[in-house]
This record gives sequence, C-alpha cells and structure tokens, in this order.
Amino acid sequence: MIDRFFKLAQHKTSARIELLAGTTTFLTMAYILFANPAILASAGMNNQSVFVATCLVSAIGSLLMGLLSNYPIAIAPGMALNVYFSYTIVQSLGYSWQSALGAVFISGVLFLIMSITNIRRLILQSLPEGLCIAVAAGLGIFIALIALKTAGIVVANPKTIVALGHIGSLQGLLFLFGFCLITILEHYRIPGSIVFSILATTLLSILFKLSTFHGIISLPSFHNTAFFAFDIKNLWNHQGIAVILTFLIVALFDSTGTLVGLLQFSGLAKDTKKVQRLSSALAAESIATITGSLLGTSSTSPYIESSAGIKAGGRTGLTAVMVALLFLCALFFSPLAQTIPIYATSAALLFIACLMMRNLINIDWNNLTESIPSLLTALMIPFTFSIADGFGVGIITYVILKICCKKIQDLNPILFLLALIFIGYFIYIAHY
Repeated sequence: MIDRFFKLAQHKTSARIELLAGTTTFLTMAYILFANPAILASAGMNNQSVFVATCLVSAIGSLLMGLLSNYPIAIAPGMALNVYFSYTIVQSLGYSWQSALGAVFISGVLFLIMSITNIRRLILQSLPEGLCIAVAAGLGIFIALIALKTAGIVVANPKTIVALGHIGSLQGLLFLFGFCLITILEHYRIPGSIVFSILATTLLSILFKLSTFHGIISLPSFHNTAFFAFDIKNLWNHQGIAVILTFLIVALFDSTGTLVGLLQFSGLAKDTKKVQRLSSALAAESIATITGSLLGTSSTSPYIESSAGIKAGGRTGLTAVMVALLFLCALFFSPLAQTIPIYATSAALLFIACLMMRNLINIDWNNLTESIPSLLTALMIPFTFSIADGFGVGIITYVILKICCKKIQDLNPILFLLALIFIGYFIYIAHY
C-alpha cells in the first residue's frame, strides 16, 4: 500500500531509504526547535509556547507536503521570516506579536489564493532553466555560509567583513571530523553517512564535555499557548498593509526560490510540468503558513535542509512524512534533540552545499545573457543573506539584458511582471 501510494518503485527507492532520508532531514533541521522559540521570544512570545507551535506546524506542513505532492521536502517556520517577524514588525515598527501573527495569517491566506489560482505555479514554470540552476547553486553557497558561521569556522570582522574563526578549537576540529567522515563514507558508498556522522560527532562532543546529555523524554507543556491569539484589527492602515505586502513578497520568493533549488537538486525539476503535483506542494505550504499563524509562530517555508534527505536517497513524500512523525516525537523527546550540537549538523550541511554548487557547470557560459544573470543570482543569495533578494536581482538583470541584447523572444509576460514587482520592492525598501 505504501509503495503504491508514494510510487516508491517508480522513483527507484524503498521504504527503508525514504525513512532514513526523513531522519537525515530531521536531524539537520532540528535546530529550528530551539532557534525559532529563541527568536520569537524577543518579540515577547512565550518560549515553550513557540516550541510546541514549531513542533506542530512543522509536523502538519511536512505531512501535507508528503501526502499531497509526494515531494521529499520538509516544511517548518522560515528562519529569515521569524527574524523579520520579531525584529522588524514587533521591535522596529512597534506592533504587538499578536498583530504580527495577524500579518502572517493574512499573507498565508493570500498565499493560498495564489496557489489555488495557479499564480505561484505559473511563476515557477515561467523561470528560465539557467536561473533555476543558479538558485540551486546559490542555495548551496548560502547553506555553506550558514554552516561555516554556525560552526564558528567563519566569523564576522568589521574590517574584512568575514574572517577565519577558531578552526583549531575542539569544536572546529569536531566539525571537520564530521565533514570528512561524511565525505569518506560517501566515497565508499556506505548508506546513512550523514546520520552516522551526526551521531558520531554528537557522541564525541559528549565525551569531550562540549555537549551535555539532557536526557531522553519530557512531557510537552501546553500552558500559555498562543493558539488563535492572532489579531488583524490593527493592520488596516498604510503601514500595516505595507507590512503585509512586504511579508508576502519576502515569503513568496524566499519559499519559491527554495522550492526551485530543491527540485533542481533532487532531479524532480522536470516534474514541475505535472501541474497537479506542483500545485499541491504550493497549497500545502500555504496551508502550513495559515496553520502556523493559528498555532502561534511565524511563516513557514520549504527547508533547504531537505537537501540532506534528498542526498540520502529521499525521492518521495514518504521522506516528508517521516520528518512529520519525528517532529511530533520531538514534543516528547526535546531533551534528546537538544543534545545534538549545532556543529554536528553544520558539517552535514557543508557537505550538501558542496554538492549543490556543482550544477553551475550546466549553465550556458557562452551566452552572457544567460550566464551573467545566473551567476548574479547565485552570488547575491548568500551575499544579501536572502533568497528573495538574490532571486530578484537575477530576474531584473535577466530581463534587462535580454531586452538590450535584442533577445526579447526569450522572455515571457510573467518575467516582465516579476521584474517590475522586484524593482518596485527594492525602491520601497530603500526608502522604508
């Protein structure tokens, strides 16, 4: 029954491979269980409440993605979006966290409308192949930067922007151990290399007393939850509408860019022509964002860490279903999840990043109107620390070069519209 529903044989995979891939994805993104509550707590939300909401919405979103679209992609609250939620909407603009949840709710409803009317699918299908490849490569560089930063290998420097961190520290050496272990195991084609590396690094971290074993099981607390606490009545003014629209644009292209990159990396990009499957994936993500606002967390997004599960062999929605089950288990196993050090998962992400960047070879480098926008997209995603911003720069450059080089036949009306939207968006944030 499982084979027929998820079409395992058709995708040349098995239940064992899919469950292992789901476990791999979960381990690399488990940090969201603690990062999201910490960030939203700065907006005045209860930490434990956000933890429960994060577990539930990640489980619901990933389950919907797996069952409706059969894609091996996990969904959880987006990191860039929770930062915008706390530090821009609440701290900078002075809205309450209840109003910020209201903005998430409205943007989620707009997402769902765009998905049902196939606007988001048309956007995906209008993108040139070179930009899709570039988004995947840009995500790779982005993942690499995040992995190196969280592991302390790359640090901020006011004079040189970035600099080498404490690579010779015990933490840095364990990071390098985990990265090399994955590479060696992959070289010998040993299954489960990423999971094995994360667990081995965690065990060494405990032995060297860099990590503390917090236990295994604890009962979840449902006290002081933010269920249905959202408020929309204070958003119907010029500033409130601007907040909603900005939230919509950032979340739309952040999630769209991530989805494009993951489908490209998994080899499922050709399936974007299967209208129903792609529309279901977009609807699942939209419903997850609405659910998140009702449960008490910021907008959701497809997770770039899904690339780890894809590398482990995940090709169907069974991978995402496994992720959903593990997020539900995390409600009870939060001490165990908290034991895994961030540099153990960062090593896995750096390895995935290296694999994602190799697709740049497929760009038509002899055609400057294709290669330059693609390269700019790949570079601007990590340099701006935003998938949406890098996506926008690439689309604007692509349209301008095609027009000026008399290759307007390569364009379509949606690309023109997207370029105008991003131009307006960049002008708006410059004067925000």
